[in-house]
Amino acid sequence: MIEIKPIQNLQATVTIPGSKSYTNRALLIAGLSDGECRLEKPLVSDDTKYMIQALKAFQIPVQEDREAFIVFGKGGELAMPSDPIFVGNAGTAMRFLTTFSSLVPGKIHLDGDERMRERPLADLLDCLKQMGVQANSVNNTGCPPIDIEGGKVPGGNIKLAGNNSSQYLTSILLSAPYFEQDTCVHIQGDLTSKSYADITLDIMKTFGVHVGNESYQRFTVKAGDRYKAQTYRVESDWSSATYFLAAAAVTGGEMTLTDIQPNSVQGDAKFASVLEQMGCRVEIKSNSMHIKGNPLRGITINMNNMPDAVQTLAVTALFAKGETVIEGIGNLRIKETDRISALANELTRLGAEVEAGEDYLIIKPGTYHGAEIETYNDHRMAMSFAVAGLKIPGVGIKNPQCVEKSFPDFFQRFANL
Repeated sequence: MIEIKPIQNLQATVTIPGSKSYTNRALLIAGLSDGECRLEKPLVSDDTKYMIQALKAFQIPVQEDREAFIVFGKGGELAMPSDPIFVGNAGTAMRFLTTFSSLVPGKIHLDGDERMRERPLADLLDCLKQMGVQANSVNNTGCPPIDIEGGKVPGGNIKLAGNNSSQYLTSILLSAPYFEQDTCVHIQGDLTSKSYADITLDIMKTFGVHVGNESYQRFTVKAGDRYKAQTYRVESDWSSATYFLAAAAVTGGEMTLTDIQPNSVQGDAKFASVLEQMGCRVEIKSNSMHIKGNPLRGITINMNNMPDAVQTLAVTALFAKGETVIEGIGNLRIKETDRISALANELTRLGAEVEAGEDYLIIKPGTYHGAEIETYNDHRMAMSFAVAGLKIPGVGIKNPQCVEKSFPDFFQRFANL
């Protein structure tokens, strides 16, 4: 356990690590490209290590230097792994590799840890089956482990339920240029977490593949388009940045983030504007951001486009005047843990009054006291509740090493504040 020390007069400058979302997409794309890709400033974490291990299992060479990953792509000519592929609890790796595996002739077995075996994949498996790919949940739960019998993937018109996860769409799109025919994904209902689809379209375009997007209802990819090998710099991770912005907000301090893109398509890049609505002052430059904490007020906000910042906002809301209502967050129940229940439990443990619904949270400030925070092996629970410890004495974070999933040196950087 790590105990967080309260802080006064916070004044700090922080550089944020590379984006997990961009790094894992870039690794997969580089594996499909024809030639040498140098991925600079990548995130080095458990989730990206699982993706690299998987690429190596498909006999795609990956060299890990201190400042870059170098991937030697095989142009879509993938070899059959000799062993099952294990991805821990890396949701992006599991989902992206599911379609990727269907490009390989032979039977591939994908598995993860205990929590991964509870995380749904049925919508994605259904998409692959629509194209004639044999993709099955081994235990008939719609969750991993899964078996995929791949080879040539036909492509064509497929329907995908949009309400559960945008990662299913990303999985199809990333591999679609290597299908036999043009692919058109028809979204049924409203696509959740659209900002993550934007990340996918952005990085595919950078690597030379255009995706048609008709109002997030139809996505088209041409067969025969190919990713172009190149040097690519991974942008900083706005989800990781939210903890440092919130640190300034709750303490009334000042924080400067450097080497960050304020105009990024990452949904969490808009978290600073959420803090502005709550009363903070934000100043944006071309590749940096400065925030000054002010007295905070509660807000009502739909966070469907910023799901990974919900825990940070919920903790920030503890220190606002009046209640905060967070809506549009139903898909938080299928993340690393059921994040709505986990937040309700731990915010209450600190002394807040919380109402949790199927897709919303209402947080009413209370009288706070220290507590040992359960993290549910969820990196974002650990990092967001560390922010609470900057104001409330006696906050301890259990199982702090769970942050290795996305931000291995988070607690060192936090201690440096």
